Amino acid sequence: MQRVVGTVFVACVMTLALDGTVFADPLEDAIAALERRDYTSALQLLRPLAENGNPDAQINLANMYFDGNGVPQDYKESVKWYLFAADQGSVDAQIALGFLYEYGDAVPQDYVQAHEWFDLASSDLYRDAVAAKMTPAQIAEAQRLAREWKPK
Repeated sequence: MQRVVGTVFVACVMTLALDGTVFADPLEDAIAALERRDYTSALQLLRPLAENGNPDAQINLANMYFDGNGVPQDYKESVKWYLFAADQGSVDAQIALGFLYEYGDAVPQDYVQAHEWFDLASSDLYRDAVAAKMTPAQIAEAQRLAREWKPK
């Protein structure tokens, strides 16, 4: 399977308490765990954040399932988490979904869906590359879907 989705790294701000104690953000700790390839810790930190709607945690959890890092490889679970983040307007997740649909990785190949996700992400370069493979009717359908899309 072609690797089309990159790991998303997010910069987070550390919080300084009044007594001078520094508390790391759980997402920052999860990203650090991913960088160390400590997938057990990353999963423990990402899952509650993702379940509470954090799109950056959702993308990183999706990447773990896509690659099978610390969890059994599960494309259905991966796509679910990408969709949660994309539905909140995450450009990174929308681009990831665009690539998945363009190449048929983890989902059936669907240029209309790929075009829609790239369009929603305002990624003209990727959208236009997919459009070159599509019929005018497919492009019109993708544009209609993108116009009617609403964040959740």
